[in-house]
Amino acid sequence: MSETKTLEKPQPKIPGRKKIKIFAHYEPSELEQMESLYTSTLSEITEDEIVKGRIVSISNKDVTIDVGFKSEGIVSLLEFRDDDDVKVGDEVEVYLENIEDKMGQLILSKRKADVLRIWDKIYDSIENDTIINGKIINRVKGGMTVSLSGVEAFLPGSQIDVKPVRDFDALVGKTMDFRVVKINPVTQNIVVSHKVILEEEYAAKREEMLANIKVGMVLEGTVKNITDFGIFVDLGGLDGLVHITDITWGRINHPSEVVELDQPIKVVVVGFDENTKRVSLGMKQLEPHPWENIEIKYPVGIKAKGRVVSITDYGAFVEIEKGIEGLVHISEMSWTQHIKHPSQFVSLDQEVECVILNIDKEHTKLSLSMKRVMEDPWIALSEKYVEGSLHKGNVSNITDFGVFVELEPGVDGLVHISDLSWTKKIRHPSELVKKNQELEVKVLKFDVNARRIALGHKQIQSDPWGEFEQKYAVGAETPGQISQIIEKGVIVILPGDVDGFVPVSHLLQGGVKDIHSSFKVGDELPLRVIEFDKENKRIILSALEYFKDKSKAEIEAYLQAHPNEKKEIEDASAELEPQPKGSK
Repeated sequence: MSETKTLEKPQPKIPGRKKIKIFAHYEPSELEQMESLYTSTLSEITEDEIVKGRIVSISNKDVTIDVGFKSEGIVSLLEFRDDDDVKVGDEVEVYLENIEDKMGQLILSKRKADVLRIWDKIYDSIENDTIINGKIINRVKGGMTVSLSGVEAFLPGSQIDVKPVRDFDALVGKTMDFRVVKINPVTQNIVVSHKVILEEEYAAKREEMLANIKVGMVLEGTVKNITDFGIFVDLGGLDGLVHITDITWGRINHPSEVVELDQPIKVVVVGFDENTKRVSLGMKQLEPHPWENIEIKYPVGIKAKGRVVSITDYGAFVEIEKGIEGLVHISEMSWTQHIKHPSQFVSLDQEVECVILNIDKEHTKLSLSMKRVMEDPWIALSEKYVEGSLHKGNVSNITDFGVFVELEPGVDGLVHISDLSWTKKIRHPSELVKKNQELEVKVLKFDVNARRIALGHKQIQSDPWGEFEQKYAVGAETPGQISQIIEKGVIVILPGDVDGFVPVSHLLQGGVKDIHSSFKVGDELPLRVIEFDKENKRIILSALEYFKDKSKAEIEAYLQAHPNEKKEIEDASAELEPQPKGSK
């Protein structure tokens, strides 16, 4: 009798089972005579179950199988396409679909038998927590489709691996082990996981590693994840972090500059927290500290090339090799240029040449200079710009206190506001000069150590105040043209292009109510000097003093030219009218 197996588990698209007694319709006497023979040649078989049979013949289309029944069954040869070496005499399992069709033929199916056996394995996997093998056949939304020997299952993306999957398409066609984690008996939907198998393996390895891990151990791992602050490394069951500061002795902006995902790397354990089970790793610690022999490699005074890795307000940091960087202070960038910010002179990643100025090995600090790569040009400049020499330059900058004049590229000198003019009262240098204007100057002082050149513009000519002392002595009369009106009076230009000042109280007797309505720029005034200060270059004048001994007609003409309120004019006229000799 052939072995049979009846599955009580739900099967997809398999009709309900029924047991049938097979017998022949004979007369009672004949039945009795054949009973023993019938019993020995026929088996009690059931539709919708798996039976064993033997291949008796193979044709171009079909395979004939004897299952121990009165007739043989036919199975399409296509159902054996996965069997590489099928031959007559092989024992096979088939599914009994129908004992007798319209043609009296026994209907068998190898494919359905295979499916039932696979479902047996699937149910066994979920019930006994065993592993089942499968092949990933394609990618679908949310994961992959897996073939479990012909039965499709769903593999969620989150259940593929313990680490993020970066290329799903690369998994198609791969065969791997799975655990069945869910079956829906109604829809026959199957969910599998490869991750749970890895987690079990990793859990055992993790416990073993945690029991034996020690600071200083060198391990091999794989880059699992890259973040802004470091690298997570898979040590094979245990993850560790390499902080960005422990990746390399040199300066980096992001860990991705050094490593990439899935890259195998060597690391050393630099820390282990027993409570949190966190492992801190290092990569740079596997290499010698770059400062160990720095004084031998980079003695003070030697030139070295490096890369600008950082720029601050006070200078630029230059990396001369990984882990060794020094500061070029803003004052050590140029002999001649006035640099307001280092970014005007250097840029990030620029290669520069420097001179080692100082090494502080204890604090790992290095002082560098860019300007000392070349000889100090100020020594040669001191021979060219000697005190008293005359030069021409262009105004490169104007400030409240003076103007900078570029004598040659990179060489500036300062003309202080007080050295712009002998005769003008300048409130701001822009009143006298404009940017990019050519200006004649005289070197007043050259300071090599301070890198400063003091220039003068007024010194191009001799000081006229010796002549003015005679010309504008107290009591001297002179015309003056108003060049500027201010609250306290007016500034006038006197012959010789020198400025004088007339206080508002010396314009009209009793003062002026509105100086702007009575006077305007360009008016010419008759004036008398009432103060001359050669040291401070100051001349004070008065219109009132001028008219003290002048005729009434001259006074009235002056008042009419500078009208004020009638009463003030009359009062002023009375005050300014010449008095008879001897009167008080």
